[in-house]
Amino acid sequence: MVKLNKQDLYGRISRIIEDARGRLVRAINTEMVVAYWHIGREIVEEEQKGKARAEYGKRLLEDLSKRLSEKFGKGFSDGNLWNMRQFYQTYPILYSVRRELSWTHYRILMRIDKPQARSFYEVECIKNKWSARELERQKGSLLFERLALSKDKKGLLKLAQKGQELNAYEDMIKDPYVLEFTGLSPQAKLYENKLEQALIDNLSKFLLELGKGFTFVARQKRITLDGGHFYIDLVFYNTALRCYVLIDLKIGELVHQDIGQMQMYVNFYDREVKQKGDNPTVGLVLCEDKKDAVVRYTLPKDNKQIFASRYKLYLPTEEELLLAIGRKR
Repeated sequence: MVKLNKQDLYGRISRIIEDARGRLVRAINTEMVVAYWHIGREIVEEEQKGKARAEYGKRLLEDLSKRLSEKFGKGFSDGNLWNMRQFYQTYPILYSVRRELSWTHYRILMRIDKPQARSFYEVECIKNKWSARELERQKGSLLFERLALSKDKKGLLKLAQKGQELNAYEDMIKDPYVLEFTGLSPQAKLYENKLEQALIDNLSKFLLELGKGFTFVARQKRITLDGGHFYIDLVFYNTALRCYVLIDLKIGELVHQDIGQMQMYVNFYDREVKQKGDNPTVGLVLCEDKKDAVVRYTLPKDNKQIFASRYKLYLPTEEELLLAIGRKR
């Protein structure tokens, strides 16, 4: 006689039901996104019948909203109908609408004016399974613009079409890094240990900002050389590039000693920690400010392992990023 494990049976059946419900929710979401596209097309085509005036369009949406809401309930306010209209205008070809994305994703994407930036965020959402909240944050932090800083026209097109790809160490480095999620005020007196603690407290958000393939390894990692102790602020491993990434946090302006110290850490990891199959270690110094000439002349010309980037405790404007481009050039 077979003895049944009721708890295992319950667990297996629960997973079947949960998976089915998840698929059902995704299917409903997909169908509603397609329906909203068709509704948007109907509205636009009606407006284009010789009546495409702003006042007519406003009255049309108000009347539609009232009648649809009476029959179908919530979800058909004139504001949402306007979004559907804009949805069709932004994505006039139905097959360009990605079924993996929700209506909430598309409401965010429609607010991105630059087609290349919008395409980039679509790809990244799908590849990394970003929630709508994560998309909003990455858009607000100008991720596309920050990654595009060092791209030529060909590289920019590739970024828009394929998203962020990690083929070299430089591909995973941003300048600046945006750390607004720490909640720390740019005007407050800041200490390195306070910034470090804030990053650890918001580790999932910091990993999102770091980008693809990062896993947390350690904080305040101690290394001992000739009886002296040194501490690396944060240690990560990048699974995409198969390398350790060491991060040191610096308050104020970067000095050449900071770079020299990071070089020592990287050398130690390459010689004592790195395993067979690992690529050379990367060192990243995050600082409030830096002079690019100091970095350039402290490091050797063929440097490929040590980087220095600024961090900001608030969401930057596009104008600030343009100034950053000017400084680099």
